Amino acid sequence: MTDRNRHLLLRDQIDWHWTHQVRDRLNGLTDDEYFWEPVPDCWNVRPRGTGTAPVQGGQGAMTIDFAMPQPEPPPFTAIAWRLGHVIVGVLAVRNAAHFGRAPTDYQSFAYAPTAAAALAQLDAEYAAWRSGVESLDETGLARPCGPAEGPYADLPMAALVLHINRELIHHLAEVCLLRDLYLHTHRQTRREAS
Repeated sequence: MTDRNRHLLLRDQIDWHWTHQVRDRLNGLTDDEYFWEPVPDCWNVRPRGTGTAPVQGGQGAMTIDFAMPQPEPPPFTAIAWRLGHVIVGVLAVRNAAHFGRAPTDYQSFAYAPTAAAALAQLDAEYAAWRSGVESLDETGLARPCGPAEGPYADLPMAALVLHINRELIHHLAEVCLLRDLYLHTHRQTRREAS
């Protein structure tokens, strides 16, 4: 296997998932779905001042619920929260640490007040991540991740790329499942009202 083939495998793993399993399934996400809380006490993205979680992170009109340390068991999270986690914790923080994006974190990020705005943020951060990964040659993939990755600092960038691929596959599949649950739950509710 050539170095170029290995590089393409890393990139294409997430691109295939993004193109064939996830992104089209997110089209048409409504604000009702985005903020829907299928169980009591969900963590969500909320208008500033309305959250009850121990910490409300974010800059601007919206905040994201969280706590440090995370409670056991962790609260169930809404689509807005899960997208916020992917946009900020999975992609934007890594784009800032490794690919020149302006620094950000859960406290300083401006969370989306609508589903459409969240999808635009997701698309922008995914495009930046993909471009950054594409810019890594074999030497770049072999270099250590560095201090931004904490206890994983000595692992190669290729390990980080694989980790981010797993995170995106995992969390975006959860979002798609919640969309399915919303559709079927609300379809049943509409039938009962008829």
